[in-house]
Amino acid sequence: MLGELAAAVTRIAELEAALAGERERAEAAAAERDRLREAYRQVKLELELLRRRLFVAKAERIDAAQLELEFADKLATLDELNRQLGLSTAPESTNTTTEGGAGDGTGANSPRAVRRTRTGRRELRDVDLPEVRIEVRDPLEGAAPPMCWEESSRVVWRRGGSVRLVVARAKYREVDEPAEDVAPADRDEATIAPMVRIHTVPMPPAILPRSIAGASLLAHIVSEKFCDGLPFNRQADRFAREGIPIDRGSMSRWAEELGAIVGSSVVEAMRNEALRTAFCIATDATGILVQPIKGGEQQRRGCRRGHFFVQIADADHVFFEYVPRETSAAVGELFRGFSGYVQADAKSVYDLLFKPPGERPPGDDEPDLAERHEVGCWSHCRRKLWETAITTKSPVAREGLLRVKRIFDLDRSWRGRPAAEIKAQRDLHLRPHTDAFFAWVAVEYDRVKDQRGMLRSALGYAHRQRGPLTRFFDDGRLQLTNNHAERELRRVAVGRKAWLFVGSDDHAQAAGNLLTLIASARLHGLDPEAYLRDLFCVLPQWPRDRYLELAPRYWRATRARLDSRQLELEVAWFTIPPPLPPSEQPAPG
Repeated sequence: MLGELAAAVTRIAELEAALAGERERAEAAAAERDRLREAYRQVKLELELLRRRLFVAKAERIDAAQLELEFADKLATLDELNRQLGLSTAPESTNTTTEGGAGDGTGANSPRAVRRTRTGRRELRDVDLPEVRIEVRDPLEGAAPPMCWEESSRVVWRRGGSVRLVVARAKYREVDEPAEDVAPADRDEATIAPMVRIHTVPMPPAILPRSIAGASLLAHIVSEKFCDGLPFNRQADRFAREGIPIDRGSMSRWAEELGAIVGSSVVEAMRNEALRTAFCIATDATGILVQPIKGGEQQRRGCRRGHFFVQIADADHVFFEYVPRETSAAVGELFRGFSGYVQADAKSVYDLLFKPPGERPPGDDEPDLAERHEVGCWSHCRRKLWETAITTKSPVAREGLLRVKRIFDLDRSWRGRPAAEIKAQRDLHLRPHTDAFFAWVAVEYDRVKDQRGMLRSALGYAHRQRGPLTRFFDDGRLQLTNNHAERELRRVAVGRKAWLFVGSDDHAQAAGNLLTLIASARLHGLDPEAYLRDLFCVLPQWPRDRYLELAPRYWRATRARLDSRQLELEVAWFTIPPPLPPSEQPAPG
């Protein structure tokens, strides 16, 4: 009996030990299951975000009216804060009449969602186009002339074409009479015969002297590629159909030489002026593929990646700068000597710019002692909240979107006013909303800072960037967003879909110089092709110390002082106007 009891006790102990082991394995399996479920959820959210970015990123699916109802009490709290501080509430902006840029507004009430009313058939007689008149008569009208005409207009296309330019240089015959002081006895046949010389008028200098392409064709080729995104191989096919022997290699060499010439002259003068006088420079970067230089190896190598930086100096100049590597040292060289405001995203490569001069690493050249202030981008802050809202349906992200929308709406209502008035309006009406937004961000971020996910990332970005995001209160000329720099980068982003890569670092820098002139010309309302054509004509004869007068910012005033008849000829000796008085001329670069 005692033996059976002992055996039973032993069996029970074994079963309990086995049960404990099974429980441990079950708990480990449950923990692993929970971990996999969380990982699955995160991957699902990331896939959903990727899908929405690819297909519906341009159509924001947030119902602003519903958000207004959900968070009406929050807005009432902000308005009550205004009243408690003794401030009046700024009037709401009218979305139906104002167009916002990328990142301004949310949902169906945003300016982009407003449907414009149709204005009827466009009046083509106001368009500056060559006119061809076709009279449609009745074949049976006889000799009676028509009483009047009923006219309508339409646009037709007539293929233009290249023109063969014949440059005829005059030759003159010059006759030198024999010297009279030679005695008759000493005269021979050589001294008696008159000296005849042929004198040819010298050729005016050209920007590419030995090229078969004139200034207008060079400007057309460059603007076709870097303004309209038409690669050289397609232009070569078009020239071949027209019977013109211009190949892709020739156009590539022309573009590289032109980019180097304008880069060392006009673009350099523009850049020196911008670094010396600009108030704020907005910047951003995008990648570009660079073709490897062919060597003796048999194995094929892939393209490497370089970067184009765009720099917008106030409303004066736009620069495209190429760097082989996107590093802090490269960014430091781009902004060396500039003191002022720099508007950029929160990328780590820009951190060097805002360090005190004593904390910057020493370089090979003179130390950079300039002081710069970082200006943040509210579009980046809003974008992270929007991605979180559409992916996770988080009410916290939706509330953040509404708060940012309120800030955009208020600032949009003062657009176009003087800078001093904008600053006063921002301090009076916008500062309470931004303070409330960052106080709300601090509370919500403290709740999720230990949780991995998109919400923590969005709130963390706003929490860490409070200083740069509120820098726009310093001056009314500062903007809330960096969208204007991103829009300029679209020239590279759209173009590289067609021309895919650049041939080398030198080709990339030359392309950046040409993009600089084209973007700056568009900034000042100039036709890029017409501007480049005139520039290529005038530049070889222009004084070196006055290159800044040829920049797009000053081109209208400079062209008005040139002889228009000489510019029409394209090949001519130009009459260079004298320098402007010191009070009117641009500062030398």
